[in-house]
Amino acid sequence: MSTLNPTRRDFLQAGASASLGTLITGSATSLYSQSAQAQTPPPQLRVLCTGPAGSIPDIVARRITEQLAQNYPQGAIVDNKPGAAGQIAMAALKAAPADGSTMLLAQGALATIYPYLYNKLAYDPERDLQPVSLAGEMTLALAVGPAVPASMIKVPDLISWLRNNPKLANAGSPGQGTLPHLLQAMLFGQAEVPWQHIIYPGGPQAIVDLLGGQIATLALPEGLFRQHKESGRIRVLATSGIARSKIFPEVPTFTELGYKGLEIREWFAFFMPDKATPAMLTTASRQIEAAITRAPLLAAFTEAAITPSASSPATLSARIAVEQKQWQAILQTSGIRAS
Repeated sequence: MSTLNPTRRDFLQAGASASLGTLITGSATSLYSQSAQAQTPPPQLRVLCTGPAGSIPDIVARRITEQLAQNYPQGAIVDNKPGAAGQIAMAALKAAPADGSTMLLAQGALATIYPYLYNKLAYDPERDLQPVSLAGEMTLALAVGPAVPASMIKVPDLISWLRNNPKLANAGSPGQGTLPHLLQAMLFGQAEVPWQHIIYPGGPQAIVDLLGGQIATLALPEGLFRQHKESGRIRVLATSGIARSKIFPEVPTFTELGYKGLEIREWFAFFMPDKATPAMLTTASRQIEAAITRAPLLAAFTEAAITPSASSPATLSARIAVEQKQWQAILQTSGIRAS
């Protein structure tokens, strides 16, 4: 592999030693010109997104892309390609030119979990993904809707009800192998409750069925539940943070309730195609770091209970390496595999 196409190991060593979205237009002022390796920016940035419109990845992608647009003469667009646990968006990234004009906004699971969950993937995270920067992090929550009796207000209550109503024990998630799926698989596995996994292309569609009583439980990033909890249409029973949620302070964590290994934070990050150069990765990372400090983005992230979080390519690579080992061990111990 050439020096212009570093592997994740190269980044770690470096770190140790030192449907198309709405066009978002902006000025042609570019941070590329501030780099020691000055280069002309592509005319337009295309950000592929693993989630559908209205989902958490879509919110992250759109709010950051709005700020990145000013670095490209023709602005930037978000291209939503949901489904197949991110592999549709991943295929589009692999087909994109490695000229700095295309990035992927994806869940961390694409690089850290799926290699150990699926017997075969259409991509190799080590070969096909170039880490650019973290984008945002969030806590997950478990909610129930009208399919579950109103008297079920605690997780132990829910577990008992599911055990006594196996035909109604169906749980939704935004995709097989996503953290919301794994959270419920680990919870119900510990509780020894048989359940059926109902897969949706994204969180918004799953919420519709939760509200309609088609599914009993749903795990998603907590911000997606705020509006419906405030209206009383759903009940949030637990959250996956180390400490209690800032938006749901009355709701206990899974750890408080005695469930092990359910301190889980969902995170999203930007990636570039395999042959993107180090200069492209560094420039894009710096642009993202600048973008997440701006007031419009901070306001949108706060509303959705997303914590903005940028990083260097090396830092993101290191996080991926650590979490790959953690999830490999968890999946081997639990026996959870993609069907």
